[in-house]
Amino acid sequence: MTYAFPPGGLPDQSVSPEGTAVFTEAYAVLPACTMRDIVTSFLPGWLSAKVWILARPLTGFAETFAQYAVELAPGGGSAEPEPVIGAQAAIFVAFGTLRISIGGAREDIRAGHFVYIPAGAHWEIWNTSDAPAGFHWIRKKYERLDTLNPLEAFVVHESDVVANPMPDCNGVWVTQRFFDPFDLRYDFHANIVTFQPGGRIPFAETHVMEHGLYVLQGTARYLLNKDWVEVGPGDFMWLRAFCPQACIATGDEPFRYLLYKDVNRHPALTL
Repeated sequence: MTYAFPPGGLPDQSVSPEGTAVFTEAYAVLPACTMRDIVTSFLPGWLSAKVWILARPLTGFAETFAQYAVELAPGGGSAEPEPVIGAQAAIFVAFGTLRISIGGAREDIRAGHFVYIPAGAHWEIWNTSDAPAGFHWIRKKYERLDTLNPLEAFVVHESDVVANPMPDCNGVWVTQRFFDPFDLRYDFHANIVTFQPGGRIPFAETHVMEHGLYVLQGTARYLLNKDWVEVGPGDFMWLRAFCPQACIATGDEPFRYLLYKDVNRHPALTL
């Protein structure tokens, strides 16, 4: 299995600057071709890291999460990656191998591994190999429920996560859920959604959950609000609450994306 990641680099002067990036009041599309080295960030506490910040809370838009793509050179990483005490994290490895330490427990992770890190946990991540490595990083401030048991870190490979078929779709639309959807301790979910060619979301979903969708493989026509857009490997879509959405998978390979959504909490009643 391969997973798309920002291409980096810089196009030469023969390439037209006309692009397909879109930013509206309801959604944004960041095509892979916009994720170049000149738009990366360098963060305090990180060594030999290129960071594409794809989403961050914006008042009046999507407000619950930040999402990054991080490339580490050999020896790169951080001993103190998270500056916010109340922030939790999810990591999905796109390529290469990494060593992650959570509360002192170390594990080597590779492409396809998903890691959940609870708020307040001390963690480190390093590229201990001799080749670059890349991962997706979702950050969200945890909305604590004192009546439930504390959350625990976990590591799982996507090949070990059951693909659940959606109802009445003959298996062309499946979801791999990294979190137990009935465990209310979690206030967000991360899934891999897969459509076989021709598979579709057969209605325009409209719901309170905000989304970050990073296309890992394949192509689709995606409905965002009132617009159909063409998306492919490495493209990122960012949806605010209640933005209508649907998709039709195109091409001759599965269309797969990493999905973030906020769940399991009452909406705040104050702005």
